[in-house]
Amino acid sequence: MGDRLTQLQEAVDQLGDQFISAFYYNEKHHDLEKLGPNDKIQDLKGDQSTIAIRPVPVEPFPADVFSAGQLELARDLIIKEQQIEYLISTLPGLDNSERDQDQLIKDLEEELKVAEAQRLEAIKEKDEVLLKLDQVLRGIRRN
Repeated sequence: MGDRLTQLQEAVDQLGDQFISAFYYNEKHHDLEKLGPNDKIQDLKGDQSTIAIRPVPVEPFPADVFSAGQLELARDLIIKEQQIEYLISTLPGLDNSERDQDQLIKDLEEELKVAEAQRLEAIKEKDEVLLKLDQVLRGIRRN
C-alpha cells in the first residue's frame, strides 16, 4: 500500500506542476488583444519601480500554435487526472466495509500464527539435523 500511496503523491505533485506550467504557458504566450472597449495594454518597458510584481514578458505565439499548445496541455492534465483516479481506485479499503477489513486482519493474523509455527518447527528440525551431523562428524574423527 505504501508504494501506491507514494505513486499517488507523486502523481498529485506532477498534476500541480502541470497546472503551473499551463498557467505559465497561457500567461507568456497569449496574444496582446483587448477583451473590452475600456481595456488597455500596459507598456511594461517604462518605469518598472511602480510595479510591485514584475509580470512575465509576453511572447505571443500565432493563434494556431497557441491553441495547439493549450490543447496538448489540457490533454496532459486530463490524462494525469485519470491516472490519479486509477491509483485511488486501487487503494485498499474503498470497496470494503469496516467489518470486512476487520475479518481480513483476523485472517492475516491466523496465517501469521501458522507461518510462525512452521518457522519454529523448521528451526527445531535444523537444530536436530545439526546435532546429528555433529555426532556423525565426531564419530568419523574417532575412527
